[in-house]
Amino acid sequence: MIDAGSPPVTYLKDYRAPDFAVERVDLAFVLDPARTIVTSTLRVRRRGDARKPLVLDGDNLSLKSVRVNGAQLEPGEYSLRPDHLSIPLRADEAEVEIVTEIDPSTNTQLMGLYMSDGIFCTQCEAEGFRRITYFPDRPDVMAAYTVRIEADKAKFPVLLSNGNLAEIGDLPGGRHWARWSDPFPKPSYLFALVAGPLEALSDRFVTRSGRTVALHIWVKPDNLDRTQHAMAALKKAMAWDESRFGLEYDLDIFNIVAVNDFNFGAMENKGLNVFNSKYVLAKPETATDADFDAIESVIAHEYFHNWSGNRVTCRDWFQLSLKEGLTVFRDQEFSSDVGSRGLKRIEDVRTLRAAQFPEDAGPLAHPVRPESYIEISNFYTATVYNKGAEVIRMLETLLGRDAFNAGLALYFQRHDGQAATCDDFIQAMADASSADLRQFRRWYSQAGTPVVAAHIDWDEATKRAVLTLEQSVPDTPGQTDKQTMLIPVRTALYGAVSGRELAAEQVLRLSEPEQGWTFEGVDERPIPSLLRGFSAPVILHSTRTHEDLATLARRDGDSFGRYEAAQQLFLGQMLAAVEQVASGLAVETPALMIDTIGSMITGNIEDPALVAEMILLPTEAYLGDQMPVVAVDAIHAVRTAMRKALSRALRDQWLHLHATLADPAYAFTAEAKARRRLRGIALQYLSAEPDPTVIELCRAQFDNADNMTDRIAAFTALVNIGGPAREATLRAFYDAWAKDPLVIDKWFAIQALAAQPDTLARVLALTRHPAYTLTNPNRVRALIGSFSVNQPCFHDANGTGYAMLADQILAVDGLNSQVAARLVAPLGRWKRFDAQRALKMRAQLERIVARPGLSRDVYEMVTKSLR
Repeated sequence: MIDAGSPPVTYLKDYRAPDFAVERVDLAFVLDPARTIVTSTLRVRRRGDARKPLVLDGDNLSLKSVRVNGAQLEPGEYSLRPDHLSIPLRADEAEVEIVTEIDPSTNTQLMGLYMSDGIFCTQCEAEGFRRITYFPDRPDVMAAYTVRIEADKAKFPVLLSNGNLAEIGDLPGGRHWARWSDPFPKPSYLFALVAGPLEALSDRFVTRSGRTVALHIWVKPDNLDRTQHAMAALKKAMAWDESRFGLEYDLDIFNIVAVNDFNFGAMENKGLNVFNSKYVLAKPETATDADFDAIESVIAHEYFHNWSGNRVTCRDWFQLSLKEGLTVFRDQEFSSDVGSRGLKRIEDVRTLRAAQFPEDAGPLAHPVRPESYIEISNFYTATVYNKGAEVIRMLETLLGRDAFNAGLALYFQRHDGQAATCDDFIQAMADASSADLRQFRRWYSQAGTPVVAAHIDWDEATKRAVLTLEQSVPDTPGQTDKQTMLIPVRTALYGAVSGRELAAEQVLRLSEPEQGWTFEGVDERPIPSLLRGFSAPVILHSTRTHEDLATLARRDGDSFGRYEAAQQLFLGQMLAAVEQVASGLAVETPALMIDTIGSMITGNIEDPALVAEMILLPTEAYLGDQMPVVAVDAIHAVRTAMRKALSRALRDQWLHLHATLADPAYAFTAEAKARRRLRGIALQYLSAEPDPTVIELCRAQFDNADNMTDRIAAFTALVNIGGPAREATLRAFYDAWAKDPLVIDKWFAIQALAAQPDTLARVLALTRHPAYTLTNPNRVRALIGSFSVNQPCFHDANGTGYAMLADQILAVDGLNSQVAARLVAPLGRWKRFDAQRALKMRAQLERIVARPGLSRDVYEMVTKSLR
């Protein structure tokens, strides 16, 4: 914790190589919840200036002893400060032994070694290893590790660490030990240790070279029946990485452990992945289809890190997207190949627009490769992850899959066992493809979302069409006068009258402020289908009419293009209605919107999964993102009125869908998932204008559902309808699932997301509920995180929601600063709102930053938000 002031800033430009290499690390843990003893033996070799001491990072450690080459040092022979230990070394090589004592039971930061529900667990990325022992805790210090773990055998029967299990044994007094050896050099952030009363679902995988890998997913015994899906996902990911990229797993064992208390979704520690239980545990009765999909994706993501992050890691934390952006791209491709590519692309773009575009447009904007930070944990952002993945995807689009794969293979070959940079990655791509990627590198160094404006001119006489594209990159904090980007724009042309394809897809390379492309033989007015597959993370402005968009929504051969056309049609009509409401006019739902949605849900639906996405109206937050000043009340009025109008106008179709899409029994197939999704959306529309028939429909589905997907759809509808039905359903849901924390997280979240007049009062009451705790990140995110994105309720003009969020940030900061810092962003968008709301949001930011002892994490987020 720090006092208010200006903590030090770390800059990319100041990077220099470490003064010492650590060639080997031997760790010994004597585990005790309140008093764990850690003995660390480092074999170090000088790389830099002979006059410089060995400086080791430390945080909240109790130092017991220091030895150099077997000789114990007295306190005057080394320098100890709260954040580091400095040891003068006469020789260029030495063996340094350090003994520390730590208290995992009080570690609410969940960084370093801590306790979660009776389980010892570690989280070391980004700088958690320094909370275990003194060490040069930076990613470019890579060493081979051996780990000896000793603990009470009855309480902690399972002892796990990185690499392969070398030895086990029993000790007097009911204790036991295990020794693990990891032959692959790794940075300290990839160290892991887990010990506890766990049981495993075990399986095996035979690699393409014929090696057998033992697979284990470790959980509390009562959760063992919820691990089968995660194991199946792991085996699919291992096979896919071999077939798609030729990457094979390299150890004899792969362990996954699920814990309830975890700051992130999961962690890719070499050979021992530690997961938030949310992304491992699933069965149809407790997890939705979305949960199953997320588990498959996250399991794959962490496994893929074995190469893109572990075998080749980051030189420094500014290169974080080198591993995260690349691995997000890889997990997106995996999910696309094992599921629906079109549907996956829609989901990923929706996430990008909801999280990363606002980040790029606000005070927290930063490049994919940041230039500075106060606290590195604040850069685990949508820009680094999601925009970073889009940058990788653009490379594949520009180079082609074969050249891209060759570049990736060259990158892994060149840098295996090394700490690399984003420039190293781009250079490998350029060398493998002979492409000039100098302009493309700007995607890593320039913040902000580029804007592309499109206009097409057609000459009926010459049958020639000219498509003109213009680009601009907006100013962002610390960056003005941006340079032009290299933007791949996948484009096709369709006939405005016939709807047929007039020009097949091609990739247009937009590299200048303005460029034009000519299409010959265009015999009717063309409608351009632009950014097909969302080929670049940009904002597109075009002159296409609503009728043009309706045509593309029906006829575009690209599934994302169809979805995007429908969404842009609805977006334009809703924004026009918002202006009308602001002028005092009533909301009118355009007939074109009703007809477009009606045509999608009538008759034989060939692709229910795609239709389900296309008929959703843009969210209130996304509508607000399109406006210079977010019109909170008008947006809510328009979206509510249009949902009601669609409910009334298409009532028979919604009822028909809901009835015909019901399956006699649960099945986990792509077809069944799509049917459940569309059926749930039909129920959403029906509940927008509820009557006794609809309420009874919701109650019956809630009571009789044989899976959580259908039950949650009905539960959400009843909570949003309100009244007696809501209260009875809330009690029934809680009573049924009170002992299942992941399901109760849903109970908290759905109440926090409800657009009801009493939502804030309900959320405040829930902060005092016995099941609510500030020490569990999942619970805080479920209630407070969900409420902060509930636009009409969080942004109530009285400002009470802002004060509540600030209170929670301050309360959580004293326990877990990383979780607290991630709650700040909604307040940081204060400049986007009207003066009354902006003043109240800013006042809460000022109240937070004035608190003595504020963490570095929260301090950085708040001060940047105030600028």
